[in-house]
Amino acid sequence: MRAVGYKIPAPITDEASLVDIDLPKPEPKGRQLLVEVKAISVNPVDTKIRKSAKPEVGSWRVLGWDAAGRVVATGPDAGLFKPEDDVFYSGALAPQGTNAEFHLVDERLVGRKPGSLSYAQAAALPLTAITAWEALFDRLDVKKPVTGAANAILIIGGAGGVGSITVQLARQLTDLTVIATASRPETRDWVLGLGAHYVIDHSRPLAAQVAPLEIGAPAIVFSTTNTDKHLADIAELIAPQGRFGLIDDPQTLDINPFKRKSVSVHWELMFTRSLYETQDMAAQGEHLNELARLVDDGTIRTTLGETFGTINAANLKRAHALIETGKAKGKIVLEGFL
Repeated sequence: MRAVGYKIPAPITDEASLVDIDLPKPEPKGRQLLVEVKAISVNPVDTKIRKSAKPEVGSWRVLGWDAAGRVVATGPDAGLFKPEDDVFYSGALAPQGTNAEFHLVDERLVGRKPGSLSYAQAAALPLTAITAWEALFDRLDVKKPVTGAANAILIIGGAGGVGSITVQLARQLTDLTVIATASRPETRDWVLGLGAHYVIDHSRPLAAQVAPLEIGAPAIVFSTTNTDKHLADIAELIAPQGRFGLIDDPQTLDINPFKRKSVSVHWELMFTRSLYETQDMAAQGEHLNELARLVDDGTIRTTLGETFGTINAANLKRAHALIETGKAKGKIVLEGFL
């Protein structure tokens, strides 16, 4: 089967950073599904692992987590799906990812593809939607009020992949006032179109922009990017007894400034359930099925920002390069093999 992989971690400008390769077609075991991959999207985690994770000597590492496709075979213990089912998902942190014609995934991590979306539109959603869903409802408990706080959430990085779906979920599924950040006219318009009540500029101090909104101190802050740069502002603007969540990887995270306000800190990683095979691992498939329902009834829309053509090394390099600039809007999707 065709795939894209690497043997040595390298900058995206390196010729060997991503290479078109051929690999054996895998066979499903246990509760695995074998999915024919129709479309994928690219996430910041792809670029981080490509630059840092060294495969076993002589082996190829195939990146990719988001996929939409069709089930072609199931393992002997799988019972949630059957061949010909259309699915979408973001798999586990396994050595072989979705940048391949066929991919193995545990059925508990899989949802039924929204019928109203193309494969490309569906592939934009899984990793970011699960991250946002878990952050909002499993970690930050956003439906539980913070006494005395503004019933509001500040989403830092509102135009990125995670931010784009978080804005929608917060606006459509809660009664929170949604404040999102964006720094360019096109990303500001994008975030407003997704449902944000207010947009502020993350290239300027945040606290000084939240105060003039005159809504009070937000109960919730969710940071998707550059958390270390915004930490002092977050500590200043968040309400006493508020809740703060993040998903990025600051080299250090000094949470001492939050002690005076008794702010709780929550770190979200959507791979935790699959990494540890937690008892509630199937929640991720359930989240995706609920997301599909919300998409099909028109409540949530795809966050596809750009389509970069077919799935090959050259197009994936372009996608990685754009993501590494920090200027991507929504999700970058690739579709099909030629």
